[in-house]
Amino acid sequence: MMKTAHTWAAGLVTGLAAATIAAPIASAAPDPCSPDAISGTVNSTTGAAQAYLNTHPGANQVVTAARTQPRPEAEANIRSYFSSNPQEYHELRGILSPIGDTQRQCNVPVLPPDLASAYDLFMAG
Repeated sequence: MMKTAHTWAAGLVTGLAAATIAAPIASAAPDPCSPDAISGTVNSTTGAAQAYLNTHPGANQVVTAARTQPRPEAEANIRSYFSSNPQEYHELRGILSPIGDTQRQCNVPVLPPDLASAYDLFMAG
C-alpha cells in the first residue's frame, strides 16, 4: 500500500510539474495581431523587399523612380517593367505577401493609405 501511495504521489508531482512547465509555454504563444507583431511583420517584409530590390537593379530603379512620379505614370512604369520581368514580379510578390496575410488574419490595415493602395495595385498584378 505504501509503495502504491508513493507511486501515485510521484505521478501526481510529475504531472503537476509537467502542467506547470507546459502552461506558461502554451499561454506565451505570441499574438500575431498585437501591434508589435504587426510592426515586426511589416518591418521584416519591407526589409526583405528592399534587400531583394538591392540585388535587382532594374526593379529597384523603376520602384525608386515611381516614388517621385505622378501616380498614373508610376503605375504604368511599374506594370511595364514587371510585365517584362514576370519572374521578378512573382518573387517580389511572394516577399510582400506576409503583409496581406497579416491584414487578412488580423482584419486591420497595416500600411498607411498611400502605401496600401500601391501595395494592393502591385499585388493584384
